Amino acid sequence: MRPVGRLPGGGLAKGLAVTLRTMTRRSITRQYPETQPDLPPRSRGVIALFEENCTVCMLCARECPDWCIYIDSHKETLPAEGGGRPRTRNVLDRFAIDFALCMYCGICIEVCPFDALFWSPEFEYAEYDINELTHEKERLREWMWTVPPPQAHDPHAEPPKEISAAEKAAARR
Repeated sequence: MRPVGRLPGGGLAKGLAVTLRTMTRRSITRQYPETQPDLPPRSRGVIALFEENCTVCMLCARECPDWCIYIDSHKETLPAEGGGRPRTRNVLDRFAIDFALCMYCGICIEVCPFDALFWSPEFEYAEYDINELTHEKERLREWMWTVPPPQAHDPHAEPPKEISAAEKAAARR
């Protein structure tokens, strides 16, 4: 027995009905290269690097599930001021992200303890050769200037617990 409503060619008729219904509507086409799209705030485009904040801790490269971040560094000895022991620090030589491998998960941005990585809304970085999708620190630095400033705090929101605890401690004194 056939279930009710199942006629031979019913799927074809249903498909044609959808086609006829949408043919009468006006199409909405955006002329992309001439008209830039309105991106929502906090949209993910490309990862930008603020090189001055990078301490070469390698957390981003270790946590990346695709292993698409390449970091090279060397140690530099800084003389101590005032007769103390000289300090050593890591100096960033190479920071590159292979966007052909990157899955834009944002884990590298979240684990960076020094705010050296940010999301930029820039999305026009297509290349003709897949090998050119590995962007070095100079290119990542250029995108840093397209990162929007953080949104303002809500004036009606409750203050962070650290600030309220500090205000309570100051009031007790």
